[in-house]
Amino acid sequence: MIQIGELIREGITKRIYSTSDPDKAVVYFKDEAMAYHGLKRGRILGKGEVNNQVCRTFFNLLSEHDIPNHFLEQVDARQSLIWRCEMIPISVKVRNRCAGTLHDRTGLPLGMKMDPPVIEFLYKNEELDNPLINISHILAMKLATSEEMKYITDVSMKINGLISAYMQDLDIELIDFTLEFGRFGGKILVADEISPDVARFWDAKTHEPLDIDRFRRDMGNAEQAYQELLHRMMGMTE
Repeated sequence: MIQIGELIREGITKRIYSTSDPDKAVVYFKDEAMAYHGLKRGRILGKGEVNNQVCRTFFNLLSEHDIPNHFLEQVDARQSLIWRCEMIPISVKVRNRCAGTLHDRTGLPLGMKMDPPVIEFLYKNEELDNPLINISHILAMKLATSEEMKYITDVSMKINGLISAYMQDLDIELIDFTLEFGRFGGKILVADEISPDVARFWDAKTHEPLDIDRFRRDMGNAEQAYQELLHRMMGMTE
């Protein structure tokens, strides 16, 4: 039986613990929320439990389609067992519609369909405010190889199609989402999380957000939005 060990690191939304198996870790999802580079902080009650369940569902979906990822099993309502990856310091943002910083940077209409979807890369460095970079930067900085980036790009677009189709059946549209990747056992694994903390999900009919944007934009009922998303997803799996 896996024993949970010491805290490895803690962020705003998660804690990562070591285990008795050096290849495995436990992720604990918190209720804390953050927006605007830490200028706004608060709590969304029950968010950690929702994110844990949503991540389990999405990572299992990836496994069903032979996409390697770090998820092993759900431990309890807020914790899951994962492979302990060496994280690649790149975030991958896939955008199906114009929202958030893409809207701010380009002036394109909010909600405009991106055809084809836009894919962006960010350098994970808090001191530099996680700047946008391109593949030339990534290769020059030795963050990943060209082969790894081709794989990461191809897999990100495949995941976009899988999750978009899955959510469409729930009357939810995937607007954009962020992926992170890690190295483990000679492979690249999808890691970190896929949840309403790092993705935009809009109700397909009302276009109301069912994600962290409700907290960012002071729209109220953030807890209800997270629970509604989970309710629809759990209804799909029953």
